[in-house]
Amino acid sequence: QLQASGGGLVQAGGSLRLSCAASGFTFDDYAIGWFRQAPGKEREGVSCINNSDGRTDHADSVKGRFTISSDNAKNTVYLQMNSLKSEDTAVYYCAADPVPWKPMEWGYENWGQGTQVTVSS
Repeated sequence: QLQASGGGLVQAGGSLRLSCAASGFTFDDYAIGWFRQAPGKEREGVSCINNSDGRTDHADSVKGRFTISSDNAKNTVYLQMNSLKSEDTAVYYCAADPVPWKPMEWGYENWGQGTQVTVSS
């Protein structure tokens, strides 16, 4: 299971930290990704991480502003979002795939419920 939390309403330029708590699988063996879907738009990949070696990737639209990290002892992946923009407004989802590394574009198998992030301008 995947449980995303930490969304909310924030002003442009502000920060939020999302959490994705995982249970029921061997955390280190799974790639974890954050995705988002804005109203009327397709879902897009935001960031992903290899929990085994710490390798990360971020979409060009969030590079330099968002950082994905993991706490393997807590089976939790975080998405630190800084310098938020109105275009970051979306429902954010975390997902897991049973391989150590998987690019966001390839699709993930297991999904949690979303958490709403709203950035006011």
